[in-house]
Amino acid sequence: MATTAPLVDTRRQATPVRRRRGRRLLRLLPALAPALAILVAGYQRRWMSDDGHIYVRTVRQILVGNGPVFNPGERAEASTGTLWQWLLAAAGLPGWDIATAAVYGGLLLTAAGFALAGLGCLRLYGHLYGHQYGSRYGTSRALPLGALTLLALPPVWDFATSGLETGLATCWLAGAWLLLTTAPTTPWTSVVLGLGPLVRPELGLVSAVFLAAQWLTVRPGPRRTLAGLGAALAAPVAYEVFRAGYYGHLVPLPGVTKEASRSLWARGLGYLADLTGPYLLWLPALFILAALLPARAAGPRTPLIPTLAPVVAGLLCWVYVIKVGGDFMHGRMLLPGLFLLLLPVFLVPATRPWTLAATATAVWAVLCAGLLRTPYEGGFGPDGIADERGVYVQQNADPHPVHHTFAGADGHAAYGESARTAAPLRLLLGPVSVAGGAPTVTGVHNVLGMNGTAVPLSGAALDRIGLAYPLAAHSERRRGGRVGHDKQLPVEWIVADRGAGELPPGADPSKVAAARRALGCPALADLRAAARAPLTPRRFVDNLTGAWTRTTFRFPNDPVAAEGKLCGR
Repeated sequence: MATTAPLVDTRRQATPVRRRRGRRLLRLLPALAPALAILVAGYQRRWMSDDGHIYVRTVRQILVGNGPVFNPGERAEASTGTLWQWLLAAAGLPGWDIATAAVYGGLLLTAAGFALAGLGCLRLYGHLYGHQYGSRYGTSRALPLGALTLLALPPVWDFATSGLETGLATCWLAGAWLLLTTAPTTPWTSVVLGLGPLVRPELGLVSAVFLAAQWLTVRPGPRRTLAGLGAALAAPVAYEVFRAGYYGHLVPLPGVTKEASRSLWARGLGYLADLTGPYLLWLPALFILAALLPARAAGPRTPLIPTLAPVVAGLLCWVYVIKVGGDFMHGRMLLPGLFLLLLPVFLVPATRPWTLAATATAVWAVLCAGLLRTPYEGGFGPDGIADERGVYVQQNADPHPVHHTFAGADGHAAYGESARTAAPLRLLLGPVSVAGGAPTVTGVHNVLGMNGTAVPLSGAALDRIGLAYPLAAHSERRRGGRVGHDKQLPVEWIVADRGAGELPPGADPSKVAAARRALGCPALADLRAAARAPLTPRRFVDNLTGAWTRTTFRFPNDPVAAEGKLCGR
């Protein structure tokens, strides 16, 4: 006789499942809330920087088959963030607008970084406090502390987009730290930790600290140590070999033109004060420090290595930025270091000391977000530091400038129109265009992203600073120039290198002749060949073996002095 299966009330079974899912989402809410907040703040301040458009031109050259160059026929690496460049190239393959992809891709990566930072903190504190603070990823009782500090700062809102690699850096820093706290033994963790130099060259400091922290956590034997180191270094070393052989340099060209190895401590300290002073950033720092000692005395201690690793890495990043003299964009270069310093307290458990610190920080955050601003908001400060987003909002007469029109800056707009409509055999020295004899349209303008947008891909978009022009990058730095813009190649060099025919107004014929002779001397001839000679296997090897000498080479700005020094005359 057949038996009848008992009836099952599926509604009663589904209810506990839904409850468990609800509890999981509740536990993740502290990590997701800051991510949602930065999405809103970043979207409201969305924009594209001129330096972001430098990436755009290089990506366009890749997509049309000219390779990772800024101008055809000259192998110059204008992109500082290698991974960001190639991610944008991937985004351009389906036909997406690259500038739009850079803006919104950066915003999504920033939000992902905030979410990963929160998950890392929930993991760090959750396994200490057990049932009191939740399961693997912590508790809904976690409080934002470092998250509030970041969310209160206008530069964080601005560089959530901007088209630069900042969003990728935020995501990588948080993701690497999360892997360090949750999966330090896996080979893929080593691979991710080693990607720092490809995100930005100076983030190699973070890779070194995180890899050391991984080794101290796992304490592997010699064989596993070598295997992990090989996994971490494989991609950066492979790309460095490609860079040296293809471009003939050891670092991207902006690293040469900005003299990344120099020491300008006083100017760097001024750059730090430019961020910390207007926003009273020392206040949340005091609140955090005041909560640390009682918090560690009152409860279980967090693991020392994953707690200290981002702090040490953040301090090293700040020391490096201060050493090289800071940057010309308000706050931008200090943001990765600040994010690292705040990672261990991005979220904190709701104990009494941390609750008091979070409450005080929340009061400061409201004041900071609502009232505190730089004294030069929308313009340039006395030290050449700019509210970069504010400048481009004004110059484009657009609250969200992505594709720059420069409707509010007549000089830039006129130059852009000249570059777009110039016939071949034209040399344009922005913002005034003059006749020359270049083999194709050559535009020279220091607003390089706009120049790269206006000049056709078949032409040459150059800058006298040297961000995409090897000859300018290797010229000597001017004293007292604006940070990041303190090289200015004299026009005689450009005419000698790129022009032939009538000289532009102000050019000295004798210096043009001296520059032409100097360009034929061994050092400058090698520099030009490294970038312009056909890339044969022999050329690749010569570029590779001469990369160190070439990267450190500098020549005098004055063509007569350069001829005497380089040619022995």
